Amino acid sequence: MPIGFFTSPACAGHDMGEEHPECAARLDAIHDQLLSSGMDFVLRQFDAPAATRAQLELVHTPDYVASIFARAPKEGYERLDPDTCMSPGSLDAALHAAGAVISAVDRVVAGEVPAAFCAVRPPGHHAERDKAMGFCLFNNIAIGAAYARERYGLERVAIVDFDVHHGNGTEDFVKGRQGYLLCSSFQSPFYPFSGTGELPENVLNTPLEAGAGGAELRDVVNDTWLPALDEFRPQMLFVSAGFDGHREDDMAQLRFVEDDYRWVTERIKEVADRHADGRIVSALEGGYALSALGRSVVAHLKGLIGG
Repeated sequence: MPIGFFTSPACAGHDMGEEHPECAARLDAIHDQLLSSGMDFVLRQFDAPAATRAQLELVHTPDYVASIFARAPKEGYERLDPDTCMSPGSLDAALHAAGAVISAVDRVVAGEVPAAFCAVRPPGHHAERDKAMGFCLFNNIAIGAAYARERYGLERVAIVDFDVHHGNGTEDFVKGRQGYLLCSSFQSPFYPFSGTGELPENVLNTPLEAGAGGAELRDVVNDTWLPALDEFRPQMLFVSAGFDGHREDDMAQLRFVEDDYRWVTERIKEVADRHADGRIVSALEGGYALSALGRSVVAHLKGLIGG
């Protein structure tokens, strides 16, 4: 059965200014690589709906959600932090990015697709309950995980994050919250300079030093993530799929290659097959070297398909 591929034309409407690395060309690069690799023929494609305010408020405070709606500009830019701003298309893009993950949850739980990848922007894992930052407005993956628990009564959901940056927003939501497990690798010390302090038992951060590559990633997955995930026995897995740790991406200094992303995805799929009837929902986070991003997403999709 083909896996689901969720996206929306609205996601191209988010613009943070000329030369900003988080740009619509990222989705074009993914689409082009899907075509050139033939992967578009083995995916079931869905046009994502917009999330509702009530769905956003599963993770974000009502005041914060209201502030994003209120600050959405009719023209020009509205700056939310030094790295993050909104253009006239940003709110619609962010609603469809979160909506893609929610729709993917519905389709996967219904058995229409065994797993799903959401090619969306803006990304989400830096967005805290009441704060936008790091290119992120709403925390797409956290919203999807919370929705899965609230809508379908799942008792245990796990989130895996292999973006080069620490997903402080996801940690902000998950930490100490029953029914969630977060496993995260990231370069450290590096933006947003978090994730290395004392943590509750349901957050497993495995920071990597600059220059680390696939061998180091595989060690933390084998030694830390997999035992914890098997003990937790998640009923559904969520992936913050950031590809900015690729050695061609000058955003950071990790040295991953496409095969590393396929390998870690295959390990996640094996956990899902053991405990969650194969149910995985993944969403795009970082990845700014366009050719490497497209190739890495294809590798990730091959890992989700398996076989």
